[in-house]
Amino acid sequence: MLVAAAAAEWQVDPASCQARNGEVIHAASGRRRKYGELAAKAALLPVPQKPALKPAAQLRLIGTAARRTDVPSKVDGSARFGIDACVPGMKIAAIAACPVFGGTLEKVDDSKARAVKGVRKIVKLRDAVAVIADHNGAARKGLAALAITWNDGPNAGFSSAEWERRLDAAAQAQGLVALNEGNFAQLVAQGARTQQAVYYAPFLAHATMEPMNCTAHVHAGGVEIWTGTQAPGRVQAHVAQALGIDAAKVRINNHLIGGGFGRRLESDYVVQAVLVAKQLDHPVKVIWSREEDMQHDLYRPFYRDELTAALDADGRPVGFSHRFVGSAVEARFQPAWMANGVDTDAIDAAHSPYDFAHKYVEFGALETPVPTGFWRGVGPTHNTFVIESFIDELALAARQDPVAYRQAMLTRQPRALAVLNLAAQKAGWGKKMKPGSGMGVSLAVAWGSFAAAVVECEVGNGQVSVRRVVSAVDCGQPVNPDGIVAQLEGGQVFGLTAALYGRLTVERGRIVQSNFHDYQIARMNEVPPMEVHLVSNHETPGGMGELGTALIGPAIANAVFAATGKRVRRLPFDAEALKA
Repeated sequence: MLVAAAAAEWQVDPASCQARNGEVIHAASGRRRKYGELAAKAALLPVPQKPALKPAAQLRLIGTAARRTDVPSKVDGSARFGIDACVPGMKIAAIAACPVFGGTLEKVDDSKARAVKGVRKIVKLRDAVAVIADHNGAARKGLAALAITWNDGPNAGFSSAEWERRLDAAAQAQGLVALNEGNFAQLVAQGARTQQAVYYAPFLAHATMEPMNCTAHVHAGGVEIWTGTQAPGRVQAHVAQALGIDAAKVRINNHLIGGGFGRRLESDYVVQAVLVAKQLDHPVKVIWSREEDMQHDLYRPFYRDELTAALDADGRPVGFSHRFVGSAVEARFQPAWMANGVDTDAIDAAHSPYDFAHKYVEFGALETPVPTGFWRGVGPTHNTFVIESFIDELALAARQDPVAYRQAMLTRQPRALAVLNLAAQKAGWGKKMKPGSGMGVSLAVAWGSFAAAVVECEVGNGQVSVRRVVSAVDCGQPVNPDGIVAQLEGGQVFGLTAALYGRLTVERGRIVQSNFHDYQIARMNEVPPMEVHLVSNHETPGGMGELGTALIGPAIANAVFAATGKRVRRLPFDAEALKA
């Protein structure tokens, strides 16, 4: 449209003009106009229904590495995150919410807290209490001095063990059919040989390096907010609803986020800060402690997955059934995304990419008192883990090589087959490993992208050490290759943490873990060398932000089996089980 506007002005053929470096250029006459100078005229033109894309041979920027302009500020500390917000007249708030999900504040003795130097006010909410002070130290000291009595509410007896029992019971009932290709039930009824396994995926925290925080000022004209959010429109709507005001009166100053991973799609921490600010006549910055952040997250759901394969005479699946039970995050977050009662996010990648003539996927929604939300990698994080682990089980039961077994089932998925072949080749699949070591493979297909990984690991005294990760990825036309590699590596580090350490347990209606001492994050010395190989083509670009998280867990689990002969059907790895 910019080219058309310039061509009309110059009365030349649009084909004789080029758009380059922020300008439209007519080479024959030497005339040129900046995009900004043409924008108003271009906006009046009809929008092309099917605009022609630039031929791949003419691409100059797409497909080349681009440096991130925000890196220097993040390295030298000058980047401004939500927690760095500072406005005139601002006070600091430390806050404690009821540790039991669904519990409320019953009473609080704040006499000792008020005696702390710098403490200005105690603010009570329905399920939390905040100490307002001149600085963070005083706010924390005041919070520690409070004598709080909570009403634990109806969930005080809830536990992870109870949730697992509920999942097992719910799995006996018929769920909602999400996919039914062919007739798996008939195949089984006719006597097909079957193999089955049950997997469990635990609650997981986002554990962002920057804990939840928000600065808010409620005034006569509305409310102003300073925070980091992945969904400012959602925050605006929820704050307006909480205050009973028009959304136009909610002003959001969005900042960089020190980790989101889906956690900052939520608005709970912002609404909480606004409700605190409503009781004050000045701005306040509410900062969650690490303990609050860990114990009041919206967690990756805890799922139970039951997989069944109907096998031919060679041990290859001709039919595949995936039945699973767990929370439906979409039902709370965005009900319109649900499809006939099925959480479309939860079933993402649940059907597997392999060439099965009969595929059946069933989802049973079962809600838990533990709040759940989107977690980096969302549905594919558990679906890819259980499917790729199960495919390995099938390959080994058939006494076939895991890579060759997969290759034979990808004849109709050439892009998936290509990344599998490339990863296996670059990793030296099949080489002899020393005792206690093993190689594992996995394949992930999601968000329009394809990736495979081969992992080498060692297991000693029950401890798993990942030594090398080789990945291949096809995400269509690469836009910024460096960004693709960074996203895959970052996702794999996130997934590595979940595989090695990711477990949250619930007892007495509350999360047991509280900080990084009992909910560990993979440290720099635990992150292995990672090789990423890109498949370059001109297919439609796919997503890359979460693929690595889903990809690495099953590759590690399969490598652990190769090293120990012990199959992992729930994460994280249990050292005692691996030693047994």
